[in-house]
Amino acid sequence: MRPDLTEHIEHLPVGRFTEKAYLDYAMYVILDRALPHVGDGLKPVQRRIVYAMSELGLSAAAKHKKSARTVGDVIGKYHPHGDSACYEAMVLMAQPFSTRYPLIDGQGNWGSPDEPKSFAAMRYTEARLTPYARLLLSELEQGTVDFQPNFDGTLEEPALLPARVPNVLLNGTTGIAVGMATDIPPHNLREVVQACVHLLDHPDADTAALCQHLPGPDFPTAGEIITPREELLKMYASGQGSVRQRARYEIEEGDIVITALPYQVSGSKVLEQIAAQMQAKKLPLVTDLRDESDHEHPTRLVIVPRSRNVDIEALMAHLFATTDLERSYRVNMNVIGLDGRPRVMSLPELLGEWLNYRIETVRRRVQWRLERVERRLHILDGLLIAFLNIDEVIAIIRHEDEPKPVLMARFGLSDTQAEAILELKLRHLARLEEMQLRGEQADLARERDGLRNLLDDEAKLRGRVHEELLADAETHGDPRRAPLIEAQAAQALDETALIPSEPVTIVLSRQGWVRLAKGHDVDGASLAYRTGDAFQAQAVGRSTQLAVFLDATGRAYSLPAHTLPSARGHGEPLTGRLSLPAGVQVPHVLLGPAEDRYLFASSAAFGFVAPLEQAHSRQRAGKALITVPEGAHLLPPVPVRDGDAWVALLGGGNLLIFPLEELLEEGRGGRGSKLMALGRDEPLLAVTLLSKSDSLRVHTANRYLNLSPADWQGMVGQRARRGRPLPRGFTRAERLETVRSND
Repeated sequence: MRPDLTEHIEHLPVGRFTEKAYLDYAMYVILDRALPHVGDGLKPVQRRIVYAMSELGLSAAAKHKKSARTVGDVIGKYHPHGDSACYEAMVLMAQPFSTRYPLIDGQGNWGSPDEPKSFAAMRYTEARLTPYARLLLSELEQGTVDFQPNFDGTLEEPALLPARVPNVLLNGTTGIAVGMATDIPPHNLREVVQACVHLLDHPDADTAALCQHLPGPDFPTAGEIITPREELLKMYASGQGSVRQRARYEIEEGDIVITALPYQVSGSKVLEQIAAQMQAKKLPLVTDLRDESDHEHPTRLVIVPRSRNVDIEALMAHLFATTDLERSYRVNMNVIGLDGRPRVMSLPELLGEWLNYRIETVRRRVQWRLERVERRLHILDGLLIAFLNIDEVIAIIRHEDEPKPVLMARFGLSDTQAEAILELKLRHLARLEEMQLRGEQADLARERDGLRNLLDDEAKLRGRVHEELLADAETHGDPRRAPLIEAQAAQALDETALIPSEPVTIVLSRQGWVRLAKGHDVDGASLAYRTGDAFQAQAVGRSTQLAVFLDATGRAYSLPAHTLPSARGHGEPLTGRLSLPAGVQVPHVLLGPAEDRYLFASSAAFGFVAPLEQAHSRQRAGKALITVPEGAHLLPPVPVRDGDAWVALLGGGNLLIFPLEELLEEGRGGRGSKLMALGRDEPLLAVTLLSKSDSLRVHTANRYLNLSPADWQGMVGQRARRGRPLPRGFTRAERLETVRSND
């Protein structure tokens, strides 16, 4: 490096350099890309698109011109960024379902509500400005705004557009900057103007007073805004909050017809969401869906209920809560103020700031017009002097080499007046022309006096803004689209409330395949099974209940009964729905009310009583219900019925009967309480429960021993004892059976 250059190098710590570079970038994103200005409500790219189209002569009365021409002018003259980003910003300003008051009138494929980004390439579409865009541009050449150099200094562009209405609220905007964001919902022109007029007349008006005229946002779509008025007031008072909008529907011959969707919601996506619930068997109340939307009915989604007995309001409340038929929109009214700084504004602050901008714009427009009028009056004064001394003026012009200074000296004219006289054509020297000039002078003098009075009187200036706002609202305003209806946010129905309660039977095979049959008169052993498979267990209950599966290790798993496959086939393996340990069998299935109690026991003679709810688990891996010691197995759970008061146990050739209350007093979980004292390697073979009028049968391979209530009640002992030996011939008994008194 040359020695004489080293003294010009600035040395900075890396931390300070990166901090400055990041802050510069952040401020650029905030001020020149992501946030709108309170004056015209536009981001720089939007402002440049509108201005470039006006420079191309693409007014609302002009012919459409290729969008590529506009994009080329924008990125070539004012916005040196990507053409795709510029075109996408242009598309958003043209889509009537995205922008409340579109600034661009598009011709061709500009996207659809279902696919907003399905628009054609810019070489195919054509565009021009809408009549509404005139409200942003009509005063541009009247000295109302400052112009600044473009990015390369070869052209000038407006720093802001002279918006005649508060576009920042009318079309709203969204944007993400560095460390801040903005989300301003769109509003209705007539309502916003009424709020502005009220604020002009009452500068100290608070949020509640303004919300009498501006009750809430107004989206491009006609969905209902259900946010309570109190929440809207808080939102407008703080500048932050949220708004909820839900779809509108009608009932036609028992079918639900959705006629309007929330803002930026796709009808096809809503149908996909509903269809997904139907496919997952989580929405049995609906049997069919149809999209009947067309040009005449842009939104017409038909939902067919299962029957006319379905509660339509409850069904729609569920759909509102589980699909995009109801949607919440964040509100953060963060804009760049007149001082050039971004901040979150309340409604009075935002409207007040815009009115200051509008009043100043009108003042500059009036001042600009006044200067032009006074300049013209000055010229007219000189022309009239020339008419009064026409012969002398002609003589000076004919004989003098430099007539201008002579005219100025002879008649006391200014340079501008003398130049205007010299540019007169001979035909304008007629007597009639003099009369016209005097008439113009009188008209301009009156206009000058009116403009001066307007500038000198703040009340008159505000009155002019008042009149123009009302006139623009009358010309460009329209009725509210999104009705305001106070309602609570929808809540999804409990899954069981959506399912018809029907008697069902769950059948489980030895290889862990499960299926569901309607009714309770199903014999699982008689069903067909896959080769090598056979019947294992079955349980009866209702379709709205949770099925509980117990594996050999004592873990419990749950699945909604109505989601199980039909018994018309072989069913499905539980391994597809549950995370079962490798090689572990599932020998038992239970189904019933959550409050039903069961006696859970292992062959190690430990067990406890617990409600079925204790076995419920939403996890694929299930939950540990009972600890089964090594070498033991889980016995079939025994339901505890009303009246059951004794437990009967069979093992080691002995029979033990003890009061059920002794077991209920023990803790739950783990392996449970000791049930019966058995010898080494002697398993607990069977468990059953008895009421005082039940008989007890002890089964061997080919016969059984019947014990009447009087017989077995005389054998009642204490829990965890050995019990009484069975008579000879029944020492190898393997099964107990309770014979109910009404059997």
